[in-house]
Amino acid sequence: MLRRHFISTLAAASVVPGISFAQGKPIRLVVPFPPGGATDITARVLGEPLGKILQQPVVIDNRAGAGGSIGMAELARATPDGLTFGVATLSTHGVNPAVYQKLPYDPIKGFVAVTELVKAPGVIVINPSVLPVGSFAELVKYLKANPGKVSYATPGNGTIGHMWGELFKSSTGTSMVHIPYRGAGPAINDVLAGQVPVYFDQVASSLPHVKSGKLKALAVSWSGRLDVLPEVPTYGELGYPVNNDPSWFGMVAPAGTPAEIALRMQQAVATALKDHAVRERLALQGLYASGTTPAEFTKQIAGEIEKMKKVAEFARIRLD
Repeated sequence: MLRRHFISTLAAASVVPGISFAQGKPIRLVVPFPPGGATDITARVLGEPLGKILQQPVVIDNRAGAGGSIGMAELARATPDGLTFGVATLSTHGVNPAVYQKLPYDPIKGFVAVTELVKAPGVIVINPSVLPVGSFAELVKYLKANPGKVSYATPGNGTIGHMWGELFKSSTGTSMVHIPYRGAGPAINDVLAGQVPVYFDQVASSLPHVKSGKLKALAVSWSGRLDVLPEVPTYGELGYPVNNDPSWFGMVAPAGTPAEIALRMQQAVATALKDHAVRERLALQGLYASGTTPAEFTKQIAGEIEKMKKVAEFARIRLD
């Protein structure tokens, strides 16, 4: 059954006549974050079906560091031969351009946008053993009664968690102290230990702790209730639609990559994302299949940069 599915999807991926990747040569997919995270998981879930659809291996190449900047800079320098692609994120193509004075890559001119791969809902979680609130409304009320007395953790200055935290503060008119960590691991560990009571995260990484009862989810950034957290309201439901946009992971290629190649890869991704097994594996991680066109993804990146610039200006976030 699976074999027949991939035979049919291969034909669907070849709708652009006269355009092909170098036969037999592997396609390198640069992931600008370490193995094991949601970005890496997305790449690896898609790598195998893409390899079958395109009839050539897809090799995952983790190039982590500097909030994704190291991997993106390497990708931008790569030869635009249709054999090198990379996973862009809201951090690399939204947050970083808004908060860093200088980047080793240009998020617009340095790449060809291929497609949004998945959307990754965000979530605000608290440690219920140290913060006496049971809902989003109670948290807002508590923060207004105790301005500057509650702290929130993030994986570091200028990360998407930091931006989400500042967006929350601006939209709710509350005050919290930002505690930046060197990575998501140390941040979530201190939240679990009760050292910091609030954390802004992606659902994918906080979900196990919410399910275990160690953390309590108060709101998610999504268009509707999530199947994995059906009892948790969205920011939109609560009256804060500006906070409702999720994070995302997408695919880009070095500038100069032919548009026909980008389109064929987008079609291959869209085909892979239609497979039930692929969608299910992603959904179990709190990741939801997308597959937008290159034009749609190009417009999306530009919009994200402008939105994040406004958040950075509000929070006065400027990094070297």
